Amino acid sequence: MKPVQEEQRWVAQFVQWARHSPKYRALDLPETLLTDIMTHALKRYTKPAQALAAARRILHQVVAPYLGDPDYIQAVQALENAARQGEEAVRQVCWHLLQQHASTRERLPFLEAFYQRLFGVTGVPATILDLACGLNPLAWPWMGLPREIRYLAFDIHNPRVQLIRRFFELMGIHGQAFHRDILVEPPRDQAEVAFFFKEIHRFEERQPGCARPFLQAIPARWLLISLPTRSLSQKRDLLPIHRRLMNRILDGLGWNVQEVLFENEVVFCVDKG
Repeated sequence: MKPVQEEQRWVAQFVQWARHSPKYRALDLPETLLTDIMTHALKRYTKPAQALAAARRILHQVVAPYLGDPDYIQAVQALENAARQGEEAVRQVCWHLLQQHASTRERLPFLEAFYQRLFGVTGVPATILDLACGLNPLAWPWMGLPREIRYLAFDIHNPRVQLIRRFFELMGIHGQAFHRDILVEPPRDQAEVAFFFKEIHRFEERQPGCARPFLQAIPARWLLISLPTRSLSQKRDLLPIHRRLMNRILDGLGWNVQEVLFENEVVFCVDKG
C-alpha cells in the first residue's frame, strides 16, 4: 500500500504533465479524468514509475488523437459564417467537420438511415444524452428530430464542447454541452435515449469492469451502444469480439437487446425498461 501523500504526489505530477504536454494541453482535459486515470494506475502497479507509464498509455487511448480532429477555432468560424447563409450551408460545413474524425467519417455513407433505423426502434425521444459524444451532435441535420427536444452532450475535449455549444446556439437547438468525464460523473438528467457510440470498448480498456455499473447508472430507458465491426485498417473483423464483449457486460441484467447492423458498425439497442 503506497502512502497517501506519495500517491497524491504522483497524481499531481501526472495532472501537471498532461496540462503542459504539447499533445494534450490545448484540449483542457477535466482534472477528474486525469486524477481518476492515475489513481487507478497506482492501484494496479506496485512501482509508481510503472503506474505513470501505464497512465500515459491509457490517456492516449481515452483521448484517441489518432482518430483526428478539426481545427476547432476555424470550425466555429465556419459554422458562424454558414449560419448567415442558411441551413444548407450549415449542413455542408457539418458534413465537412464530420469527415475530420474517423468515428463519424465511417458513418457518413449511411448517416440519415442510421438515425432513421435507431429511432424506428426507440421512437422519437424527448431528451437525448449523447455520452462521450465526439462530433456526433453535428449530425443533427440528418437525425430528423424536432428542435424542441433536449439534447445533452458530454465530452472531455473542451474545444469540442465549445464548438457543440455554439452549434446548438446557431441552430436554435434546445441543447447543452458539458465538459465532463462521464465515467467519474455520470449524467443525472432523465432521458428516453442515450447514445454511446464507439466508446464502450475503450472504457473497458481504461478501467476493466467499469462498463456494467456505468450503464446501470445512466438514467435513460434506451441505451444505443455502438461498436465498429471492422478495424480502422478494415483488415480485421471485430463483430464477434464485440458481441462477446457486450454479452459479458450485459449478462444477467435482464435488459432486452436488439441488434441493428450497418456495413461497418453495429448498434446494440438496449431497453432498460
